Amino acid sequence: MSRLRELLESGRFVITAEVGPPKGSDVNDFREKVNLLKGRIDAFNVTDGQGASMRLSSLAGCLVVLSEGEEPVMQITGRDRNRIAIQSELLGAYALGVRNVLAITGDYPTLGDNPNAKPVYDLDSVGILLAASSLMNGKDLAGNPLKGNPPKFYLGATANPNFSPLELELIKVEKKVSAGARFFQTQAVYDLRVAEQFIKRVAKFNVKILLGIIPLRSVKSAQFISRMIPGVKISKELMHRMEVAEDPKLEGLKIAADFIKKVREHGLAHGVHIMAIGAEKTVPVLLEML
Repeated sequence: MSRLRELLESGRFVITAEVGPPKGSDVNDFREKVNLLKGRIDAFNVTDGQGASMRLSSLAGCLVVLSEGEEPVMQITGRDRNRIAIQSELLGAYALGVRNVLAITGDYPTLGDNPNAKPVYDLDSVGILLAASSLMNGKDLAGNPLKGNPPKFYLGATANPNFSPLELELIKVEKKVSAGARFFQTQAVYDLRVAEQFIKRVAKFNVKILLGIIPLRSVKSAQFISRMIPGVKISKELMHRMEVAEDPKLEGLKIAADFIKKVREHGLAHGVHIMAIGAEKTVPVLLEML
């Protein structure tokens, strides 16, 4: 059974974090990132070609996490695979010990480092969830029976609490829940009021919510996040803290820590999801602040 599921269902405040696989086959640095967080977080999300960049596969990264005795969440996108490949990847992942899957539609290839790559998108995130749910019921998407015991995944998806109008995002959330999602890791949130409103509206779905946070590194990074994530607004107060800080990176970690502590103290969500995006080695510093 998924350890992540056990922790979330036990009522414990859960902390997960993203770790990006290398652009190459040498996993030593990746393993170092895992070891820095070993025993300090509850699960490691291994990204799947994040930002449409070509990297070591999420499944391979998950195996490194497993080899260190930790709990991986395999992210899988619909950008690069058709439904046959997606189902094969899911079965292979389960056979190798992966129990948690986060379904993502995937960034368009033109945003990444291989802009001429042909996108697939045979299945979007909802389709991937349906495929995984079908496999869990002993059949592939075409209705053909599987041999042996079916996989038992703990399925997750993403959501954006900042999206406006929120009603449209809630429709997406409902579709993902209907397709099998049992936990959600959200896009970055910096406003507790936005988080509270989202949590109240999704309570009816009876799923676990991990609120996302991207530690700010500079004023420029804050401006970039505001532009790139629909609906995200970083307050003037937070922006001012970054502008006047002697060490903006450290201040960004303090802002993230303040947010996480408030979420935990108010029982606002079931946990948080830290997305350091290439700066995973700063996450232990953040965790020390909690």
